Amino acid sequence: EAMQIKYPDNRLMRHLEKCALIYGCPAAKNFFLGRYEAPIPTSKVCNANCLGCISLQVENNLMACQDRISFIPEPLEIAQVALEHFPKVKNSVASFGQGCEGDPLTASHAIDPALRLIREKSDAGTINMNTNAGMPHKLSQLFDAGLDSVRVSMNSVRESCYTAYFRPRSYKYSDVIKSIEIAGSKGKFISINYLN
Repeated sequence: EAMQIKYPDNRLMRHLEKCALIYGCPAAKNFFLGRYEAPIPTSKVCNANCLGCISLQVENNLMACQDRISFIPEPLEIAQVALEHFPKVKNSVASFGQGCEGDPLTASHAIDPALRLIREKSDAGTINMNTNAGMPHKLSQLFDAGLDSVRVSMNSVRESCYTAYFRPRSYKYSDVIKSIEIAGSKGKFISINYLN
C-alpha cells in the first residue's frame, strides 16, 4: 500500500505486487519487505525457446507457472524500483532476468537508460543480470552503462546439449562464451546458473 501511494503510476511495481501476492514470488516479496535481492523484470520476449521455461509454454499442453510480464517498463519505472530498494538493504542487489520474463537483453533499449538514471543518483547496491547471454554486444553496452554482474544460465558446456535445451532463436552457443569473455575483460563478476 505504501508503494501504491508513493508510486501510483509505476506499472513495474504493480507487476511485482501481483508476483508477490498472487504467485508468492520470494524475489518480489523481498522488494516489498526491504530485504535481500529485488527483482526487476523487464522483457516480454525471449531469444530462446527453453524446454523448461517457467513463464511461457506453448507445447504439449504444459502450463507455465506464472504469467510473463506483458510490457517493457519505462527507464524511470525501472530506476524507481532499484533506487527504492538500495537504501533499505545492506549489500543490496537488484536483478534483471526473473522467472516472469523473457531474456532481459532483449529489453536493453530500456535497461541502458535506466542503469544510467540509477547510477546518476546512487552508487549503492549491485545491479545484476540473469541472462542466457546470447547478445554479447548488448551485454557489453549494459556493462558500460552501469551493470555490475552477470549470471549466465547454462545447462551444459557441451554445445549440442546446450542447444537441445535452450533452442536459441537468434544466437549461438559461441555468443554465450563471448559474453562471458566480455564480462571477464571488463572486470565484472560472473557466475553460472548451472541448470541440471
